[in-house]
Amino acid sequence: MDAPLKNGMVVEWCDQVRVLSHAAVGCFVTHCGWNSVMESVACGVPMVCVPKMSDQRMNAWLVECEWRVGARAEVSGDGVLRAAEVRRRVEEVMREGEAAGGARRAASEWKAAVVEALGKGGSSDRNLRVFLEGITSGVSL
Repeated sequence: MDAPLKNGMVVEWCDQVRVLSHAAVGCFVTHCGWNSVMESVACGVPMVCVPKMSDQRMNAWLVECEWRVGARAEVSGDGVLRAAEVRRRVEEVMREGEAAGGARRAASEWKAAVVEALGKGGSSDRNLRVFLEGITSGVSL
């Protein structure tokens, strides 16, 4: 089902982290599944959220209101997501500066926090080591 387009390609599956890590990617339009949100945050890519169900709405709220690394695209009164709305939100998160909401800056800051947490001695590294020590020493966690 791979289909070439004028300015892109539609594929059934791809390595999302590899795509999000590419320097040419400036924004990610996502359904806001948890893994997609975490991968985008880890790669420092701002998001346009198009949640549909379940935890996706809460994740979109976190992206937009708490972490400020994106914006939620709104459907029209008849339940349709219009191209103009997607375009408006992509342009919004791609803008620079505080007046624009700072999604790109915030995404960059969150990426730095992830890199620090995952690095040697970072919080994730320390927590994993404590967990492994507990398992190997027979301590009940």
